[in-house]
Amino acid sequence: MAVEIDISYSGDLRCHATHGPSRNNLLTDAPLDNHGKGEAFSPTDLVATALGSCMLTIMGIVAQRHEWDLTGMTAHVTKEMAAAPIRRIGKLAVTISIPTEKAEKLTAEERSRLENAAHTCPVHHSLHPDIDAPIAFRWGY
Repeated sequence: MAVEIDISYSGDLRCHATHGPSRNNLLTDAPLDNHGKGEAFSPTDLVATALGSCMLTIMGIVAQRHEWDLTGMTAHVTKEMAAAPIRRIGKLAVTISIPTEKAEKLTAEERSRLENAAHTCPVHHSLHPDIDAPIAFRWGY
């Protein structure tokens, strides 16, 4: 199933995007270190956001299937840019944290299933192999 997204350039290095199916909107802005104002997500910030939210979603699908409650689970993504040979994303480090009260109810095998699910995230598999994308899990916080 194809999803259409319409994007218009508003000037001053800012874009306005509309998600076709829902009509939700978002703005992007060039980051401060690349001539922008840094007043909204940059395009590369959206890649980092997509990675973290995809991993949580895939884990959520597995949890829902098995009736495990992962409400409150979070992802923290640290994006590092590389400058050479061209400006690009160099690293997207992800830390997924599961609240203690949820983690304590999961066996080692169930945790392993959830970790494997995160590693099957389509965004993770779509990243260029030159992007370092380590994933860490915190079972309880």
